[in-house]
Amino acid sequence: MRAPEKMTDKRSKTWLADHLRKYMPGREELASNRYLAPIAHRFLSPELWRFTRRSVPRGVALGLFAAFIVPLGQIFFAAFLALPARANVPLAAAVTFVTNPFTFPFWAYVAKATGDLVLNIDAIVGPGTAGQFAHDEGLLAQAFELAGVTAFGFVVLAVASSVLGYFLSGAIWRVMVARRRMRRLQLMESRLDQRLGAHEE
Repeated sequence: MRAPEKMTDKRSKTWLADHLRKYMPGREELASNRYLAPIAHRFLSPELWRFTRRSVPRGVALGLFAAFIVPLGQIFFAAFLALPARANVPLAAAVTFVTNPFTFPFWAYVAKATGDLVLNIDAIVGPGTAGQFAHDEGLLAQAFELAGVTAFGFVVLAVASSVLGYFLSGAIWRVMVARRRMRRLQLMESRLDQRLGAHEE
């Protein structure tokens, strides 16, 4: 009868934590990575792999920031940022997959639209003037302008998504933990009622 209790003790507070531990790289794998060699030993710290109310929002925020701010190596960058922030490393690495070769065209379009909206080029230069300038300067100038606006849009997305992800994931984490605790309390109450009923019989 005690075996199931030991199994549940090894599980995390939520299904998300168990799922990430199953499919994401472990401590030893990151510690042996050649790109993280100078700081690899620090990834062995258990503190960076715990799912807590503080490490989870930090991991989500850093993962989103790394996903939008760098085009390549997001996982390693997120893991590097997680060290000083004491964020959850596997969660930070997992969140970076929001940008991948399949979703990049969509995010590039969103970044371009965001850059245009924030910079508001047409309102400053005048409607149609920016497009005429790019046409006069040639395709190279137009490409540089497009790349600059898109890059700026990615920076805005990195900052905005990390802030939103921090607060949203924190709220979701609290709800998930509260529900799990409620289920545990209900299970304990039902077991207690069964024992009291057995004693009365």
